[in-house]
Amino acid sequence: MRILMLNYEYPPLGGGGGVLNRDLAEALSQEHAITLLTSRYDGLPAREVCGGVEIVRVPVWGRHDPQVASLRSMLSFFPSSLGYGWRLLRRQRVDVVHSLFAVPSAPSGFLLARHFGVPHLLSILGGDIYDPSKRLSPHRHALLRALVRHLLRASDAVVGMSTDIIAHAQSRYGITRDIVKIPHGIRRPVYSRTCREALGYRAQELLLVTVGRLVPRKATHELLDVVARLHGVAFKLLIIGDGPEKSRLQQQAAQQGLGDRVAFLGSVSDEVKFQVLSVADIYVSTTQHEGFGLMFLEAMACGLPIVSYDHGGHVDFLIDGKTGFLVRLGDRALFAHRLQELCDHAPLRREMGQFNRAYVEEFYIERCAQKYSALYRALAASRGPGKEGGEP
Repeated sequence: MRILMLNYEYPPLGGGGGVLNRDLAEALSQEHAITLLTSRYDGLPAREVCGGVEIVRVPVWGRHDPQVASLRSMLSFFPSSLGYGWRLLRRQRVDVVHSLFAVPSAPSGFLLARHFGVPHLLSILGGDIYDPSKRLSPHRHALLRALVRHLLRASDAVVGMSTDIIAHAQSRYGITRDIVKIPHGIRRPVYSRTCREALGYRAQELLLVTVGRLVPRKATHELLDVVARLHGVAFKLLIIGDGPEKSRLQQQAAQQGLGDRVAFLGSVSDEVKFQVLSVADIYVSTTQHEGFGLMFLEAMACGLPIVSYDHGGHVDFLIDGKTGFLVRLGDRALFAHRLQELCDHAPLRREMGQFNRAYVEEFYIERCAQKYSALYRALAASRGPGKEGGEP
């Protein structure tokens, strides 16, 4: 089958939404011909084949940071992707148009699908319908809310990665149709084995690690406050990721006397990321909301216990007391208590880490791709307009 995907961000741009798109597209390319429309940025080629996926990058305006999209760049993705997609589909027919993110990716994807008479599949990933940390989250604004509601109702099929995402689509947009839940997956980590000393860390210190863009939703400032409460522990917090909050977080770390106990590693390659995860002891995250939470699965694949808040899509697969600890959203004192418990009990860390290595086998990308492939085939067979509550 030929599939056209649209996503305004795709590696090396953006965060988790782009990464999951890359992993899914490359897995699907083993069976299907995948073309992906995404944003052009800072010397990236306009067209290339990478991992079996044909990537077409369209010009956008006002993007100055590979980690964070500006409002202007997101708005300009609509006419640009619509124009490029129009020319592409005039030359070659596809079987399904698949948009990832209701906004800003799906408006052009939906129009292209309708004009060329092919099914439209919408994957909602979290922040595209609900982000409590953003003033411009679609659920807060009447026009955006109406647009997202229309896309959710009129697309031939809608996929949500988690119970949390689906619940927000239903409660905040009044959607009564069936939304297919397809949990996302990760690629099996491939990296050169190493030891902590080779990476510059001491054998006797506990390594805490977190991965994510330094943006308000990740609430890394709360994590700094949590680790400052630890006592009797020689630790180092490793923060992988970059973003507009970095300078403020560095200042906070200095003010809280954390000094060399916090290391800002910035954006790193997958190789380095997995090397760090493989030598760490505990994965920690104070993110306020995740549509799914790929970074938790990556940490689990490396045998790390997880301590995080209990709000977001990751609660579908994290099990309090088994994969680590889930803490009430915003309860920093309890978070610090649970983290202290893991720091103080190496056998508990090992037990949870071993459980996670086995448990994560259910969440590798091949399973996710199989489910999407079956949905593509069902959509291509139907080729009918979607209706709220109807079947694809």
